[in-house]
Parts: sequence; C-alpha cells; structure tokens
Amino acid sequence: MLQLSHLSAGYGRTTVVHDVDLQVPDDSVVAVLGHNGAGKTTLLRTVVGLLRPRTGAVLLDGEDVGRLRPSARVRRGLAYVPQGQQAFGQLTARENLQVVADGAGSGAATRTAEALDLFPALRGLLGRRAGLLSGGQRQQLAIARALITGPRLLILDEPTEGIQPSVVAEIEEAILTLTDAGGLSVLLVEQHVGFALAAAERYAVMESGRVVDSGTGGVEREGLVRAAMAL
Repeated sequence: MLQLSHLSAGYGRTTVVHDVDLQVPDDSVVAVLGHNGAGKTTLLRTVVGLLRPRTGAVLLDGEDVGRLRPSARVRRGLAYVPQGQQAFGQLTARENLQVVADGAGSGAATRTAEALDLFPALRGLLGRRAGLLSGGQRQQLAIARALITGPRLLILDEPTEGIQPSVVAEIEEAILTLTDAGGLSVLLVEQHVGFALAAAERYAVMESGRVVDSGTGGVEREGLVRAAMAL
C-alpha cells in the first residue's frame, strides 16, 4: 500500500522530517505517535502532497507519487482528514456531505449511507449547521466526508484532539469496523497513546522529525511507548 523511503521534508530552509522509513500495509492501521513539534503533521502533509519531499520517496502501490498533486493522489485512493474537526461551518451537515458526494462519482450515495451507519448520531443532525455541532460531531462529519470518496488509505491527523471520551470510543470502533471489512488502510497520527495502540497493529514514535521507536500495537505496549516518548 504505502511506503515511505528515506523521506525528508520541511518548510523554507528548515528540514522538519528527517530520513523516515515507514510502511502501511493493505488492510492495516499504523499509528504515528509523538509530542507537538515532533514532525507528525509535516509527515502527513508530505504524504498527501501539500509538501514535496526534499529527499526520499512516497510510494503508493510501488509507484512514486512524491511529485503528484494532492488531487492526483486522491484519485489513487488517498483521503486526508486534517487536524481540527474541520467543516464548512455555514453549511448543514447534510450539505457538507453532499459537497463531497457531488464530486465523488458513482456509488457516492451508497458510501454516504455507509458513512452515516458508522456514525449514526449524525443522522439526527443532518439539518444542523456544521458550525453548531460539537467538536466530536464535527470530527465524525469530517471522517464521514473523507469516506465518501471511497479511499483505500485514510489519513487521520489527531482525530481525538479535544474530543469527549465517548466519541473517541466511537471513532476507534469505526476505524476497526472499516479495516476489518477489508479494502482500507489507515495512517493515524495521535498523541492519545491508549487510543492509538488499541486501534493500530503497528506504531512509530517520532521525535525531532525522526522515528526513534517502532513496533507492534496493542494496549499492553502502552508503557513502553510512553517511555520512548519521554526520551
């Protein structure tokens, strides 16, 4: 699916991500962990094409897509949910979904219904303006919008930030439901270690733009991962 090979990226003269190797296999969840400023979001922005690699490669199914525009990567199956529960605040939840569905081609109506099945609370909120939703509801709406495109790789940047625990559990359940069904991988950036390890088969810890630890997921690894993040 996705392979990052010796990837470096940054802004202006500053290199933020240094020589990162990372793999996201088919039908898997991989979590990237680390404190603020570790380079996690810069890594994701490079994967989706908002930044170009300085060195190394972004390989999708073996093809180097590092020079492709974000729209071309979307057509190859990437979907990105940025940090911050983003939504079109003046539009209703239904209109937020329809904006994406209108450009998502055949099957968009079915995928919209499936996304709402994952987050059933949204069905009762479709007529409400997105700007009036809670942070957790906006995050569910953002993930649902991304799923309407029919991605093969869903990229989530801090999906639990500032969200109440009950909604965190719903997002975790949705991720596991999607990957268990097959045909979708997830690259997840998180600071919430317990959530990330519960959802992911593998993890990588970043510090100062470098991967300093990696391994298999599972909540039993939480102590080791927290120790790695404290180094």
